[in-house]
Amino acid sequence: MMHTTVGWHVELEFMEDDQHTRAAAMVRLPDGTEVRAHGRASRHDVDSNQPRVGEEIAGARALNELAMQLLSKAHEEIDAVSGRISHPINV
Repeated sequence: MMHTTVGWHVELEFMEDDQHTRAAAMVRLPDGTEVRAHGRASRHDVDSNQPRVGEEIAGARALNELAMQLLSKAHEEIDAVSGRISHPINV
Protein backbone atom coordinates (compact mmCIF):
# COMPACT_ATOMS: atom_id res chain seq x y z
CA MET A 1 0.00 0.00 0.00
CA MET A 2 1.36 3.41 -0.98
CA HIS A 3 0.94 6.43 1.28
CA THR A 4 0.94 9.99 0.02
CA THR A 5 2.02 12.87 2.22
CA VAL A 6 0.23 16.14 1.63
CA GLY A 7 0.84 19.39 3.47
CA TRP A 8 -1.32 22.46 3.80
CA HIS A 9 0.00 25.83 4.86
CA VAL A 10 -2.42 28.08 6.69
CA GLU A 11 -1.65 31.79 6.81
CA LEU A 12 -2.96 34.06 9.55
CA GLU A 13 -2.65 37.83 9.52
CA PHE A 14 -3.77 40.21 12.25
CA MET A 15 -4.81 43.86 12.27
CA GLU A 16 -5.11 45.46 15.68
CA ASP A 17 -5.94 48.70 17.40
CA ASP A 18 -6.41 49.41 21.11
CA GLN A 19 -9.75 47.63 21.33
CA HIS A 20 -10.16 45.38 18.29
CA THR A 21 -8.28 42.53 16.70
CA ARG A 22 -9.14 41.21 13.26
CA ALA A 23 -7.72 37.98 11.89
CA ALA A 24 -7.64 36.81 8.29
CA ALA A 25 -6.96 33.12 7.62
CA MET A 26 -6.20 31.52 4.28
CA VAL A 27 -5.33 28.00 3.19
CA ARG A 28 -4.25 27.08 -0.33
CA LEU A 29 -5.27 23.53 -1.22
CA PRO A 30 -3.18 21.26 -3.47
CA ASP A 31 -5.55 21.94 -6.40
CA GLY A 32 -4.83 25.68 -6.13
CA THR A 33 -8.14 26.54 -4.45
CA GLU A 34 -7.84 29.22 -1.76
CA VAL A 35 -10.25 29.23 1.17
CA ARG A 36 -10.38 32.43 3.25
CA ALA A 37 -12.06 33.33 6.53
CA HIS A 38 -12.09 36.11 9.10
CA GLY A 39 -12.39 36.39 12.87
CA ARG A 40 -12.73 39.29 15.30
CA ALA A 41 -12.13 40.00 18.96
CA SER A 42 -12.97 43.08 20.99
CA ARG A 43 -11.49 44.23 24.27
CA HIS A 44 -13.89 45.59 26.85
CA ASP A 45 -12.83 48.89 28.50
CA VAL A 46 -12.30 47.19 31.87
CA ASP A 47 -10.03 44.48 30.43
CA SER A 48 -6.26 44.90 30.46
CA ASN A 49 -4.60 45.43 27.08
CA GLN A 50 -3.30 41.97 26.11
CA PRO A 51 -2.83 41.89 22.33
CA ARG A 52 -1.80 38.22 22.37
CA VAL A 53 -5.17 37.22 23.85
CA GLY A 54 -7.01 39.19 21.17
CA GLU A 55 -4.93 37.44 18.51
CA GLU A 56 -5.72 34.02 20.00
CA ILE A 57 -9.46 34.72 20.07
CA ALA A 58 -9.66 36.34 16.63
CA GLY A 59 -7.33 33.68 15.18
CA ALA A 60 -9.38 30.84 16.67
CA ARG A 61 -12.57 32.34 15.27
CA ALA A 62 -11.00 32.70 11.82
CA LEU A 63 -9.70 29.12 11.91
CA ASN A 64 -13.10 27.87 13.07
CA GLU A 65 -14.77 29.62 10.14
CA LEU A 66 -12.10 28.21 7.81
CA ALA A 67 -12.81 24.71 9.14
CA MET A 68 -16.56 25.14 8.58
CA GLN A 69 -15.96 26.29 4.99
CA LEU A 70 -13.73 23.26 4.35
CA LEU A 71 -16.40 20.95 5.77
CA SER A 72 -19.02 22.55 3.51
CA LYS A 73 -16.70 22.25 0.49
CA ALA A 74 -16.09 18.56 1.21
CA HIS A 75 -19.83 18.00 1.69
CA GLU A 76 -20.60 19.60 -1.70
CA GLU A 77 -17.90 17.49 -3.37
CA ILE A 78 -19.31 14.29 -1.85
CA ASP A 79 -22.76 15.21 -3.16
CA ALA A 80 -21.41 16.06 -6.62
CA VAL A 81 -19.63 12.72 -6.96
CA SER A 82 -22.38 10.59 -5.44
CA GLY A 83 -25.25 12.32 -7.25
CA ARG A 84 -27.32 12.45 -4.09
CA ILE A 85 -27.75 14.66 -1.07
CA SER A 86 -25.75 13.34 1.87
CA HIS A 87 -26.02 14.13 5.56
CA PRO A 88 -24.31 17.34 6.65
CA ILE A 89 -20.80 17.00 8.02
CA ASN A 90 -20.66 18.29 11.58
CA VAL A 91 -17.70 19.11 13.77
